[in-house]
Amino acid sequence: MSLIMGWDEWASHDAVGLAERIRQGDVTPAELAQQAAAGIAKVNPTLSAVVEVFEDLLTEPTRDGMNPDGPFAGVPYLMKDLGPTLKGRLQEMGSLLMRGNRASADSYLAARIKQAGLNVIGRTTTPEFGVCSSAENPAVYVTRNPWDLAYTTCGSSAGTAAALAAGVLPLSHATDGGGSIRIPAGFNGNIGLKPSRGVFSIAPAASDITGFVSTQGCQSRTVRDTAAFVDHCRGGAPGEFMPYWSAPEPYSTLIQRDPGRLRIALSHEWGHYRAVPHFVAELEKAGRFLQSLGHHVEWALPQVDMEAAFAAQTTCYISNFAQTITNLLKPLELERPPADLVEPINIKIWEEGLKTSYAERARMQAVFNTTSRGFGEFFEQWDIILTPITALPTPKLGTTEYLTISDNPSVYDWFENLWQNFAYTPLSNLCGIPGISLPMATQENGLPLGIHAQARQANDGLLLQLAAQIERALGGKWNGGRRPGVHVAQGT
Repeated sequence: MSLIMGWDEWASHDAVGLAERIRQGDVTPAELAQQAAAGIAKVNPTLSAVVEVFEDLLTEPTRDGMNPDGPFAGVPYLMKDLGPTLKGRLQEMGSLLMRGNRASADSYLAARIKQAGLNVIGRTTTPEFGVCSSAENPAVYVTRNPWDLAYTTCGSSAGTAAALAAGVLPLSHATDGGGSIRIPAGFNGNIGLKPSRGVFSIAPAASDITGFVSTQGCQSRTVRDTAAFVDHCRGGAPGEFMPYWSAPEPYSTLIQRDPGRLRIALSHEWGHYRAVPHFVAELEKAGRFLQSLGHHVEWALPQVDMEAAFAAQTTCYISNFAQTITNLLKPLELERPPADLVEPINIKIWEEGLKTSYAERARMQAVFNTTSRGFGEFFEQWDIILTPITALPTPKLGTTEYLTISDNPSVYDWFENLWQNFAYTPLSNLCGIPGISLPMATQENGLPLGIHAQARQANDGLLLQLAAQIERALGGKWNGGRRPGVHVAQGT
């Protein structure tokens, strides 16, 4: 099959740029879909980032209802195998239990994505039910980091992170219940925005009452792609319980202007969690860079009880995932998760979560409330707070303490292992505030390191505006202009 463009040219385009070429008549949605599929075929045997390609949509992009007149005009897109459903398509959630599971309808957000002109050509990998920090169960698949195949991509938006970093396509779906957009973006060199609660729909199966912490979103390689995705896919379904935020102007317009002088706080002391010295040095370097752009930068931290917040977050995850698994068992007429089909930690989470009382959930919500108010007060004095994306370096594949195939007998100890590394992202989910990972730092071993910025609720536009200012100052060269070793343009 002949391709419409060379791989270097392909990888130089973002989604907005590809859409413009479609509108100009240079390329067609089918040609772009076939190029993306060729990219998947090229790198997926090494990375295991994509579960399935929808072959019918490579030749008939509008077959599933994609709107070719939408702003993205038929640009190819991949959907994480978790969250929004696609009518008639498999959604297996990284689990042996869910093999063969097909959706009966598009979710509201999936319909918005198609209406925006994104051609959803396949599914990307995720750990089982999105619970842990790596898509890494040899019985299902092991997704590898394109920068160094010995390392995880982290998760749970694992396949999306690897596919984007490897140049397969410029924009892909992701979800975030505690860092699952931002952490893999940070460790694979992508841009990852977790929007505020009340930006993207989680209808029809969930609402902010049942979802609490989990949000939808994307990863991209340019700020304007993320801005355009938010502009055209945001909004709640009819009757969805949430005051869905609307921006005073499109983010695609806002990001063309630099923000004013911002008050930016730096921190890596998050309760008793601390970043390794190299990450602190990279954070300080980012702070100096932002000072050079004219912003006020100093060390500061919200005055909240971090220990109580993480304990409440743990209660939320355990009780939420237990109900998620219960809801999946019912149609299968199973009373409990089968040990040969569900990973050990997820079974333990299910068992523990069934014990959660309403009183415990009420106490959890009270801590959510005080934590959110504490961050709210902080953002009366500060516009942005910056941290590293994690406290510790990217784990190597096979580091089972972070995996749901772990043999840890204690669910609570297992979660504490997570918090020791992934400390900086979950509280933005708890508070419903936006956070973004920007690929502007490097780990000692050469892997990317995201710098993580958070802002007040509904101030997603400010994060994108700052990100765009940084992107311009870097001449568009995120990751110092480097590409990973596994890339579609490698050897061409």
